[in-house]
Amino acid sequence: MKKFLLVSLSVMLISTFFAGLASPATAEEPKILEFHTMVGTTAGLTGAQSQAVLRGVSGGGLPWTLTSAHGELKANGKLEIEVRGLVLAAGASTGSNPSAVFRALVSCLRSDGSVQNILTEAFPATTGPASSGGGNAKIETTVALPHPCIAPIVFVTNNAGSWFAVTGN
Repeated sequence: MKKFLLVSLSVMLISTFFAGLASPATAEEPKILEFHTMVGTTAGLTGAQSQAVLRGVSGGGLPWTLTSAHGELKANGKLEIEVRGLVLAAGASTGSNPSAVFRALVSCLRSDGSVQNILTEAFPATTGPASSGGGNAKIETTVALPHPCIAPIVFVTNNAGSWFAVTGN
C-alpha cells in the first residue's frame, strides 16, 4: 500500500511539473503606476528656468492643457499612455497642437537617490485644434527601468524632451 501511494504521488508530482512547463505563466506583470489623469504645463513651469525643471526635465515653452489621459507603467517597463486634447493653453495657437509627435519620459529615483530619466521614441500625435481631434496620441512601448524604480513620474514631452503633461507618485 505504501509503495502504491509513493508511486501515485510521484506520478502526480512529475505530471504537475511537466504540465507547468507546457503552459506559459498567466500571472500578470505588476503595475508600478496606473493613472487616469495628467496635468498640463502651467505658466509657472514653462521653459528652462530652475523652478520649471522637474527631475531635470524642462517644461514646454508655453502652457499646455489636456482633455483626458490614462495609462500604466508595469514593473517590466511596459508603458501605455493615451492622451486626448493635449493642446497649447496660451499663445497664438491656443487650443491647438502644433506637434506632430509626442514622446514619453519615465523618471525614476534609483535606490541611491539619483534620478534616471528614460525618454521613449517618438509617437504620432494629431495636430490641429482639440475640437477637431488635435492633441490625441497613444504611446505603447517598453522602457528599461532601474530596479527598483522608486516614485515614478511619467511625462508626455515634445520631440526634444520638454514636458507638456505629467503624472506620478
